[in-house]
Amino acid sequence: MLKLTPGINQAVPGLAQEVRPVPLENPILLGWSEALATELGLERCDEALLRQLNGEGPFPLPATAQVYSGHQFGGYTPRLGDGRGCHLGEVAGRELFLKGSGPTPYSRGGDGRAVIRSAVREFLASEALHHLGIPTTRALAVLASDTPVFREQPERGAITVRVTPSHLRFGHFEYFRHTGQPHRVKALLEYALARYFPCCLNQPEPVTALFLEVVERTAETVADWQAAGFVHGVLNSDNMSLLGETFDYGPFAFMDRCDPGFVCNHSDHYGRYAFDQQPGIGWWNLQRLALALSDHLDGALMAPALELYRTRLTARYLWRMEARLGLPGDGGLQPRLDRIAALVTLMQESGVDYHSTLRLFARLDPEGDGGELKARLGSRAAWTTWWHGYRQALSFGDLGGWQRGRAAANPSVVLRTHLAQQVIEAAERNDTRPLRELHKALCRPYDDHPETPHLTEDPPPWASTITLSCSS
Repeated sequence: MLKLTPGINQAVPGLAQEVRPVPLENPILLGWSEALATELGLERCDEALLRQLNGEGPFPLPATAQVYSGHQFGGYTPRLGDGRGCHLGEVAGRELFLKGSGPTPYSRGGDGRAVIRSAVREFLASEALHHLGIPTTRALAVLASDTPVFREQPERGAITVRVTPSHLRFGHFEYFRHTGQPHRVKALLEYALARYFPCCLNQPEPVTALFLEVVERTAETVADWQAAGFVHGVLNSDNMSLLGETFDYGPFAFMDRCDPGFVCNHSDHYGRYAFDQQPGIGWWNLQRLALALSDHLDGALMAPALELYRTRLTARYLWRMEARLGLPGDGGLQPRLDRIAALVTLMQESGVDYHSTLRLFARLDPEGDGGELKARLGSRAAWTTWWHGYRQALSFGDLGGWQRGRAAANPSVVLRTHLAQQVIEAAERNDTRPLRELHKALCRPYDDHPETPHLTEDPPPWASTITLSCSS
């Protein structure tokens, strides 16, 4: 049973409304994160806990749904909110949210439901990024049911149980700022400072310190996405976490073929949220947050904040990528960036898979001719130049230790879109074995997994035909 305690929705008036979750019919447990359950003090998902996660209760607190707004694809939507889910309260200091638990005052005419495909994708993605060391919300469980949900075709209703220290979004501050409620902006800031950013309270300007902390966290998370080849898909300002977590999974994807312009959301007709646009969009959204906090920030702050964003994003990206390539992390900034950019260009021009190509560094002998890496990239004239410069920059001791370091930085398993699709199709038939198998592998992404080679192989040709949208 969940031992729930009050949180921000009870502490900040006007942030949320009480709602009544609508349980699914005949719920079954599809996926369960044992590691996260242990952190929350939960031993297993018995019938009593399953009923709670299905929204049946009993609950010591009323369920609630939060209000917020946000910039969606560049345009401001004045009133959004939790349209298909509810907050239950906190467990072990973390908020629990049932995504897919029925309509709320913010559903805008929708049914408030999630379906198996979207619920499974969020469950797997949350856990996959966490085990890659990328800041993200977590997922405790995913439930399926016999409840019919009508999208392009009839599907089965599902719930993802999201867990995070805070659901505060940039869009919360936007909503209260643009609806003329400055006292609520102030209340949210005071709560955030005391609860999530206490180190900022001792600074001369606590809100400025908070904003700069959010800038740093956002920059580092975006850099992690760029190094991991991850595309969020819908980086609206309401999908931006104040804590810098990857938040609100929809049409996300790990790109397969190396393509900096990769767009995973077929609704994104102009490529606003393409892979190579994410750093710029991260800053654009931070500007929207700064506007919402403008009564508490000095306008002169934005120039140093931009420089901080660029500095932290670059440093984090270099740290990630140089670990993947085994480079020492010293020397001039521009030559280091140029070396990585040249490799990405080689990979793009060769049309190779991003993840399996970088995984080759775990088997690479830098004193050789490039081996399997050369076989993939060596047909390009620029290969010889890159390989020579790469070897010049290297500094390593014993080969075995160096290769183990690369294996610990280059995952063999990522949540490829076709793997998620196969798991979803099985789950819709109530076959949970593929989901459990993939989830187990994603929790150990840097292992080789010889027992499940299909999880580490390059994607099949049909994988490129899978389309994703905001309802995915």
